[in-house]
Amino acid sequence: MSSSGVPESMRLAACVKVVDLRPEIDRLSGVVSTSDRTAGISAADSAAVEVGLRLAAAWGVTLSVVCAGGPAADPVLRELLAVGASSAIRVDLDPDAPSEVVAAAVSAALDGVDLVVCGEYSADRGSGSVPAFLAHHLAAAQALGLVAVDPAESGRVLVTRRLGGGRSERLELSGRAVLSVEGSVARLRRAPLSALLASADAPVEVFAPLGDESMLTVVEVAGCHPLRPRPRVLPVPTGQAALGRIVELTGALVDRTPPRRVFATPAEAADLILAQLRVWDELD
Repeated sequence: MSSSGVPESMRLAACVKVVDLRPEIDRLSGVVSTSDRTAGISAADSAAVEVGLRLAAAWGVTLSVVCAGGPAADPVLRELLAVGASSAIRVDLDPDAPSEVVAAAVSAALDGVDLVVCGEYSADRGSGSVPAFLAHHLAAAQALGLVAVDPAESGRVLVTRRLGGGRSERLELSGRAVLSVEGSVARLRRAPLSALLASADAPVEVFAPLGDESMLTVVEVAGCHPLRPRPRVLPVPTGQAALGRIVELTGALVDRTPPRRVFATPAEAADLILAQLRVWDELD
């Protein structure tokens, strides 16, 4: 048991995705060319590693970094070993595999891990869905889209999650959990030269879950479509001329409420907005 009340057997991991940070695009054909020389991780993934290192230091435990990809990801993983990670695991998998497949394969390598920190997005226009799939496969709690992560005693974590409309919420997590952080949460520390030189030949553990197809349980998506507002029922326009019917449908000649500026408290402003929406028949 460490001084912070955290068991020494507690395991932390940070998940990253290695991609080409400077792809070249042919201006005529639009073909995208990538190179291993400019491979790296996104700002969000860098923040995830730094958050994991801070939590590990606060609790007196170690951090492992996990990545799904091919051998080209090994140099980047060794750089993360240089900044303070204790071990590096590469899941031998096509990095362009669907998110649910990546999460299923990575979860097999994270068996026994108590807290997983992920970046909110990858640098290749990722969907950001891997952390949620990962929490599902690990049967863990999830807190996604975090803008702050603070360690507490006994392995608890205090996080701030971004909500819509400029709001946020404060959560306290304990037990097995998956976190995803934004790139602004932390800036990854720089590795000293001695650590970089020492990590040049550091071993990277390769995990190959593809031999057991039962590990790759794919979630079938029943349907996916953009959010559309509910249709409004409009009365049938009258008149013979097309222009008159269009004007009636659009309400172009109807008197409208002029704009106004009010000074009110948040509660009063909310009441004014709701009252105006009722006038416009925008609320049920």
